Amino acid sequence: MTDRTPRRHSARELIALLADGSHQGFRELPYPTREFKLDGPLAWQGYDTVRAHATARTGEEESVVCGTAHIDGTPAVLIAFEFGFLGGSLGERTGDRLESAYEYARAHRLSVVPLVATGGSRMQEGMLALTQLQRVARQSVLTREAGLPQIAVLRDPTTGGGWATLGAGADVVLALPGAQVGFAGSRVRPADADPAAYTAEAQVAAGAADAVVHPEALRETLALWLRLLNTGSAGATGAASTATARPTEAAPPPPPLRTAPLPTTGWDAVQRARSPQRPRAEAYLDAYFTRRAAISGDRCGGTDAGMACGFGECAADGRTVAYAAQLGTATRPAGYRTAARLIRLADRLGIPVLTLVDTPGAANDAAAERQGAGAAIADLFGAVAAARTPVTTLLIGEGGSGGALALAAPGSTWATSDSYFSVIAPELAAAILKRPEGEVESTADQLRIRPQDLVELGVVQGIVGLP
Repeated sequence: MTDRTPRRHSARELIALLADGSHQGFRELPYPTREFKLDGPLAWQGYDTVRAHATARTGEEESVVCGTAHIDGTPAVLIAFEFGFLGGSLGERTGDRLESAYEYARAHRLSVVPLVATGGSRMQEGMLALTQLQRVARQSVLTREAGLPQIAVLRDPTTGGGWATLGAGADVVLALPGAQVGFAGSRVRPADADPAAYTAEAQVAAGAADAVVHPEALRETLALWLRLLNTGSAGATGAASTATARPTEAAPPPPPLRTAPLPTTGWDAVQRARSPQRPRAEAYLDAYFTRRAAISGDRCGGTDAGMACGFGECAADGRTVAYAAQLGTATRPAGYRTAARLIRLADRLGIPVLTLVDTPGAANDAAAERQGAGAAIADLFGAVAAARTPVTTLLIGEGGSGGALALAAPGSTWATSDSYFSVIAPELAAAILKRPEGEVESTADQLRIRPQDLVELGVVQGIVGLP
């Protein structure tokens, strides 16, 4: 083991690290029984001996340990892979255990926490091993439809089908630092492949995982995520729980961070929205939430530092509210896709959503077009339109065209006195109309973009932060 190689906890060591009451707080679930013929379903010579050696070495009878535990008071089903047992590989008996664990979670309305460390499917069981991925995928989908969260932890290594189902298929994906993470394991990838691309850090940078978490912070981080995402699950709007769902109350708009008179002209509104002195999204989020946890990435290969998304504990009443906030930059396609992902997850869990609009508009460079800007914006419009959970919007700065409107909730949008909303930036409007530069300010007035204009036009419901 080099200094850069992460320590590999056994399944039960990690369970003891996370569960309340140490290892005694973990209750292992009963496992289905499956009898194999000699050397397994393929009669692979020596398979029984290999399994016996794995059991003697690890003390486990299969590559996964499943049970229930409380993590800082919140119950969950833990699925811990034992990499020492045949590389944490998936076989038929592994599939039996995973299916049973997911069924238990749904029956008892518990979150599922896969602690993944696997090299893939078990060769000694051939295609029967590979088809376990279909079983796992179905269980994950049924759990998602039941409105229950899935929070995966990627350990070293997480490769193959285990990454492509239990890992990448989770709602929130955390990873231990330095873990090998990728669909291709180290022995099957191209010889000239850059190993840095197959790491936890690379997957976060590519938008495939949410965060790297050090082992000493893992229990606290998981506990926060479980508390936040379980707040709404009793009233989730997922397909399996619609009949008993409680109405979800809308999140209130954030209170004003300062009082200011309304802008006198359209150009005054633009200048105030662009002023570096006005409050930005981070200030609103800090005031609105006592604590929060962020998601990152669009799961399509991209991230956008100008879009902050996650879940937080509302300071006003302690409930969980999801948030998607533009940070004042031109929003990139990955930002729109990440916000859409956030809204759909909140909708499934019955958690209200707060959005903060602040962008000069969508990124319009060539890279943005190649990354599917139009499709990403359309996807966000669709997510907001389809949401059954309430979405509340506060316009806190620039509202630049459709790139801003995509994040706004129809009929539930408020504005600050430091903001404007426009079909197009005044400078661009003047240029399109072939007006001289000196007419930009009068064009801003014609567009009627001041907060009070927006109220009169019915675009926003009201203005916060008036004297």
